Order: sequence, then structure tokens, then C-alpha cells
Amino acid sequence: MPGTKTLLIFSLLFGSVCASAQATPQTARQALLEMFFSKTPGTFEKHLPQATRAALRKAGTNSGASMLTGFSALTSQLSARGQQLQTSEAGPTLMLIEDPQAHSKFEITVERDDLRGDEDEIELAFHGSQDGENKTAGAKFRLTVIMKQELGTWRLNDISVTVGVSLSDPAFLKAMTTNMKPAITSVGTATPVSGSSAPAMNLTAASIAANEAAAVAGVRTLNTAEIAYVASFPGHGFTCTLSDLGGMGSGNGVSEHQAMLIDPRLASGRKNGYVFALSGCNGTPASRYSVTAVPADPSSGTRAFCSDESAVLRFSSAGDADSCLAMGKPLQ
Repeated sequence: MPGTKTLLIFSLLFGSVCASAQATPQTARQALLEMFFSKTPGTFEKHLPQATRAALRKAGTNSGASMLTGFSALTSQLSARGQQLQTSEAGPTLMLIEDPQAHSKFEITVERDDLRGDEDEIELAFHGSQDGENKTAGAKFRLTVIMKQELGTWRLNDISVTVGVSLSDPAFLKAMTTNMKPAITSVGTATPVSGSSAPAMNLTAASIAANEAAAVAGVRTLNTAEIAYVASFPGHGFTCTLSDLGGMGSGNGVSEHQAMLIDPRLASGRKNGYVFALSGCNGTPASRYSVTAVPADPSSGTRAFCSDESAVLRFSSAGDADSCLAMGKPLQ
């Protein structure tokens, strides 16, 4: 009997220790990762505010299943393309996607994590690189999420997206000066520029370089907007309608056809001398898309730029969308 009593006490103590270990509260960051990457049905809906869930149920939307299907399709697509997706619950990196074949990397880093009681504001930054070289051309993309505790569960309460360009960033300056080179004749000698034509030619070269730098930033902005869009409407997947990503300043709320992620000019498809377009959104939910930026006319630019769900940016000196999508070279 004494042995049985001792065993019972040990079992109770061991059970208490295990229960204490299992009771470790989930962090807001862990909840965010679980929300977007868990394959357990209902997990996405679990981390939505109660009011949002009630509204979705009232609308007759099976939100949990449709959203989860969208993210599962996206993850499967990345795996099919040979890309490796990793997530981290601690440290500076939240998510990392690597494509060994293209030597490219897309990373989401945690720039700020401010925990204040039952609210946690997390600022995320997006980075794309190839062969170790940054591919954002001076553009900075930020996604800020606010997680709030509700009934003991961290829930996604607010999302905001910001895009900025540092005019002194070396990558931006490099993109601007790419085309500011002396003209080359057919025999390989530099064509001299003299007289009053020199300032005009330099001005044209500078204008083209600025337009191309802006086009690169525009393509990056659309890549970021597509990521934010599929996060908000995974049942739809990526969108190939530019106006779906716009809607800023309309005074109406965010919706599938008015996500308020890009400015009105970019949403119109024409900005800084370039024409932007989305294509390739096949399937439901769409797990792929392509974005192109081509010069509106020869004086606007010489190169076309393109990208897709891999976030790798390419260019074509031919200046048209088809050649960029088919055989575009990685932007150096």
C-alpha cells in the first residue's frame, strides 16, 4: 500500500507538471503563423475577431475552409516549383522562401514587435534577393498587423500596408543610372555628343532611367499587394484585375474588388510612362499570377519588367511583355 500511495502521489505531481507545461500561452506571433500556415481546418477562422466571424457566417461564407484552401494551394504551388518555405516563431525572420534553382530568396522579417497588454503590434518587412543581391531597387515594403486578445485567443484585428522609396538608396540610384551611358555606334566606339543637343539627350536619358526605376518599384508594389490580397481573400487567390487592388480614397470599406492596397494611378494601369498589367490567374483559388510593366512609348523607357508569385523581378531589352515573361533576365 505505501508503494501504491507513493506512485499515486508521483503520478499527480507528474500530471501537474505536464499540465503546467502545456498551459504555456501562445504568443501573438505564434498565432499569426498558425493562422496563415496551419493545415488544421478552422484555424484561420479561429484567429479572426468574433464580430468578423459573425459577419461571415451571416453572409453565408464558409470562410475557414475557403481561406485555408487558398493558403494550402499557395504552399503546394511553392513546393511544386521547388521552393522551400520555412517559418520561425522567434528571431528576426518570420518566413523564408528559397528557390535553389533560381538562386532566389524571398523573406519576411519582423522589424518591430510591440506588446502592450492584450494588444501586439507587429511590423513586417519584405525582402527579395537573387544570388545574394537585393532586388527591391530601393523600395521598402511594410505590413503592420495588430493582434488582440479576445476570449483568451490572439486574433487578427487590423492590417495596414505601406510602400516607400529611399531616393538615396544605392540600389535605387543604380537603377536610375543603368541607362545613362554613352551611345555606342555599330563599330563599337562612343558617339560624341556636342552642342545644344547634349543637355537634351542627358535629360532624356535621366527621364528614361527615372521611369524605369519607378516601373521596378511599381512591379514590387504589385507583388507585395498580391501577397496582402491573397492573405485577405485566399478563397479568391491572387487577382489579375488591377482595380481589385485599388480603391483608396473611395470612402467605402475594404472588399474583394476594392482591397485598397495600391494608389489610384497604379490601379489604373498607367503610371510614370509605363503600362502595368496582371495575367495568368488560373484556377480557384488562383495560385499564380504574372505582372508586367512595359513602356507606354519609346520615349518613356527601353526595357520591360515582369515578375510573378516567386517575387523574382526580370527584364527584357526588347521592351514588350511577352519577351519578358518568356525569356526575361533577372534584374541585376
